[in-house]
Amino acid sequence: MKASSKRTNVNVVTAVTAKATKATKAATDPHLDTPAHSGLPPRVQRLMSGPTWRDASRDPDFLQRPDMRGLRLQLEYEKAQRGLQAAGIDHTVVVYGASRTLDPAVARKHFAQARRALRAQPDDHTLQAAVHAAGRLVERSASYEVARELGRLVGASKATATLPKLTIVTGGGPGIMAASNRGASEAGAPSVGLNITLPHEQFPNPWQSPELCFRFHYFGIRKLHLLERAKAAVFFPGGYGTLDELFEVLTLLQTRKITPLPVVLVGSAFWHKAVNFEFLADEGMIDHVDKALFTFCETADEIWSTIRDWYAAAQPRRTNHGRGKGR
Repeated sequence: MKASSKRTNVNVVTAVTAKATKATKAATDPHLDTPAHSGLPPRVQRLMSGPTWRDASRDPDFLQRPDMRGLRLQLEYEKAQRGLQAAGIDHTVVVYGASRTLDPAVARKHFAQARRALRAQPDDHTLQAAVHAAGRLVERSASYEVARELGRLVGASKATATLPKLTIVTGGGPGIMAASNRGASEAGAPSVGLNITLPHEQFPNPWQSPELCFRFHYFGIRKLHLLERAKAAVFFPGGYGTLDELFEVLTLLQTRKITPLPVVLVGSAFWHKAVNFEFLADEGMIDHVDKALFTFCETADEIWSTIRDWYAAAQPRRTNHGRGKGR
């Protein structure tokens, strides 16, 4: 027999053997959801194709049962926890703020488009309102650059005697979140995005590190991870979500459920209108000393200096450098 014929026969035998092995594995491997049971009796095939035969870890109907919520909560926490630990993310600056805040260039473009439309129909009240709204977006876009610069400052920072190396973490969405992730990326530093599943789909902003881009179903687990490693919390102007997160952080600090950390409110004019802290204190709803839980800042340099100065001043009296009992 010629050598070429021998090689052909060997190849045929190898292919047939591989096919048989694959079919056998498919028929016997309990981890496969849709195995090939062609060699088994029909009754056995039906048994092995049913939902009760499927591994629990590969059974979405089972895992999505209401009484499995506790397990889903644990899995969601652990997935992000293991990923952050593997990346060495231990100390963070958490940046909160509106998803609707635009890059200044984009805001100016929208404003120009709105004005062109109004010039064509100057008496249109809807277009007049659109120009006003677009103008406000241009004004608010200044916050985008502050958040972006803060991301650069944190990303480029080094560990000091009083402050460890810090990493930017955001909610992973657009607006202020994207700006902070972007600044860190431009500084060549990793940054974290903790995204959330929403009725109107949130897509991850492109600036968060791919290996640190997580998605959550449960707000509670997401909030826990936002604060778990936080060394500072920075709040830019925002809506319900930002206010919710601000008051949660202030409550945890007020009740001493977490280790003290600096809280910065960016844009005093906005925050004095959005929340009347003086009124709350005068009404006895909070103590006047509770107003010391946060600091107002306007620029990225001010924010970064506030964080560093807070730790430099707090270092002598801080005995617990670990996580607070509430994290």
